[in-house]
Amino acid sequence: MNRKRPSLKVSTEDTHSSPLQVVEEVMEKKLEEVATVLFSTKGGKSRLYEDVVSLVERSLFRIALRNSKNVKSTAAAYLGINRNTFQSKMIKLGLNGDKE
Repeated sequence: MNRKRPSLKVSTEDTHSSPLQVVEEVMEKKLEEVATVLFSTKGGKSRLYEDVVSLVERSLFRIALRNSKNVKSTAAAYLGINRNTFQSKMIKLGLNGDKE
């Protein structure tokens, strides 16, 4: 399947924004969509915050592992965290580091 990648178009009012601000705006729009889906599928007390943080952490860890060729100390440095913290969070997130 050939999936078209979404473009990160920046409006003229955003031309003076920093790259970080642009990314934050794009993420906020996408997170709003994610939050709508997650919130609508849950009944009772919301775990929206925990669910979204867990999704983001898992994604960041997978990216770090891919970029480091699964070298955990390098992946931890990529994220700016201690290797022991990286390892314990991997366990908590249910990641094993094998070509995720």
